[in-house]
Amino acid sequence: MNENLFASFAAPTILGLPAAVLIILFPPLLVPTSKHLINNRLITTQQWLIQLTSKQMMTMHSTKGRTWSLMLVSLIIFITTTNLLGLLPHSFTPTTQLSMNLAMAIPLWAGAVVMGFRFKTKNALAHFLPQGTPTPLIPMLVIIETISLLIQPMALAVRLTANITAGHLLMHLIGSATLALSTINLPYALIIFTILILLTILEIAVALIQAYVFTLLVSLYLHDNT
Repeated sequence: MNENLFASFAAPTILGLPAAVLIILFPPLLVPTSKHLINNRLITTQQWLIQLTSKQMMTMHSTKGRTWSLMLVSLIIFITTTNLLGLLPHSFTPTTQLSMNLAMAIPLWAGAVVMGFRFKTKNALAHFLPQGTPTPLIPMLVIIETISLLIQPMALAVRLTANITAGHLLMHLIGSATLALSTINLPYALIIFTILILLTILEIAVALIQAYVFTLLVSLYLHDNT
C-alpha cells in the first residue's frame, strides 16, 4: 500500500505521451450550454450560480477590476469541475500538481500587481512602507513587505495543492483499510466504510470551498491593485 500511496498523483501517460493536457481540457466540455431561447432547469441553475458568484466577487471592484469578471468566473468553474472530477475512482486530479496551480496563480497575481503599479503607482508603493514606521525599521519593513508580496502566488498554489492532496490521501488510506478489514472483521469494515462516505461528502465540500477561496483571493489581490 505504501508503494502505491502516491501513484494516483503521478501524471498519466497514453502510449508514453503525457495526457495531462487532455485531462485539463476535459472539464470545460462538461459545462452545459444552450442554443435555445428558453433554457432548461440545469442551464437556469448554472446561470443563477454564476451570477450569484460573480456578483459576490465583483461588487467591491472598480470599473477596471470588473473587466476581470469573465476570467474569474471561468477560473472558479474550471477549478470546481477539476476538483470534483478528481474524486471519481481511478481519476487524475490536476489541482494536486503544484506546477499547475503555480501556472494559474502566478499570471493572475502578476497581472493584478502590474495593474496596480500602472494605475495606482503611489498606493502600490505605499504598501511597502506603512505610515508612521520608525526610520531605523524602514529597510527591514521594505524587505519584509517585498517578500510577503512575492510569496502570494506561492501561498495560493500551496494552499490548493495541500488541501486537495491531503483529502485524496486520507480517502485512499481509509479505503484501503476498509478493503483490508472486509475479510477480517465485517462490522469494523462497515464502520470505517461509513466514515469513508462521510469523508467523501466532506471532500466534495472542500473541493467547492477551495475553488471559491482560490478565486476569492485572486479577486482580493485585484481589488488591492485597482
